[in-house]
Amino acid sequence: MSYFQPSADLLNTRGPDICRMVEKVDDIEFIECESEVDALLKEARLIKDARPPHNVMLRDDKTFPYIEITTSDDFPGVYVTRTPRPKGSKLYGPFLAAAAIRDAMNALQKVFKFRTCELDIREEDESRRFFRPCLLHAIKQCTAPCAALIGKEEYRRDIERLKKFLASKRSALIRQMQSEMETASKERRYEEAARLRDRLKAIQSLALSGDVDEHVQPEVFFIDPRQGLEKLAELLGLEAPPRCMECIDIAHLQGEATVGSLVCFIDGRPFKSGYRRFKIGTVEGVDDYAAIREVIARRYRHAAEGMSCIPT
Repeated sequence: MSYFQPSADLLNTRGPDICRMVEKVDDIEFIECESEVDALLKEARLIKDARPPHNVMLRDDKTFPYIEITTSDDFPGVYVTRTPRPKGSKLYGPFLAAAAIRDAMNALQKVFKFRTCELDIREEDESRRFFRPCLLHAIKQCTAPCAALIGKEEYRRDIERLKKFLASKRSALIRQMQSEMETASKERRYEEAARLRDRLKAIQSLALSGDVDEHVQPEVFFIDPRQGLEKLAELLGLEAPPRCMECIDIAHLQGEATVGSLVCFIDGRPFKSGYRRFKIGTVEGVDDYAAIREVIARRYRHAAEGMSCIPT
């Protein structure tokens, strides 16, 4: 609403681009959100999907990170990732700040002592008894299942406690850490108090997360093309999933040398033999809609004539 206040000096405070954007506004729609985190994640999703010209910061392909627990392993690992495994893991997030989540993971590892390595650790592997654990075991941040220093069931109990903690409001641990920090400060153990303060901030940053099922990032998760086509048919009310889809994009060099690119997908997979490039000849200046109209007319005129090769 600050854009539309009578006292708003948008030209000086926000620049000419925002002024031009506001001048084009005829109506405003809004989405109610339960929290600031929910609002930020929904905004990021809308910007990635709609790609509005004035929102440039979130239009990249970067995704929000998750905490991932590999539940299918004998000794589950715990990771911060932007590319979760397609199956065999439990996800928490997405989270807004990757650096804060990594700090939180470091604090959580001191409590729950889970592994963060990528080793393939199996319970039946007898050679684990001769394996030398890494430094994390020496500083008491990992129980070293790699070296058979903890059993499968005991390790999984620690992981279950971690999962319950991540799914809860975490108030008990936060109160305990606050008490320890205050005690250390009163006893003038300032370095320890500072470490506890940093860990406390990291744990509290876990609250800045969304819900895996609600705040979906489609670019993160692999979707079988057939399932995607079935969902598209459902959304569009089609009798059957589409087999062939063609998409058109227009590009130009400062209003000149305009071209149209056509890509083709068959059964949800790229059909590169069907890719075409059209030199736009009937449109002057920058008019993407008119250029798309020319591409469609030329493309489907040849299709109607039954031509297998489409001239460009």
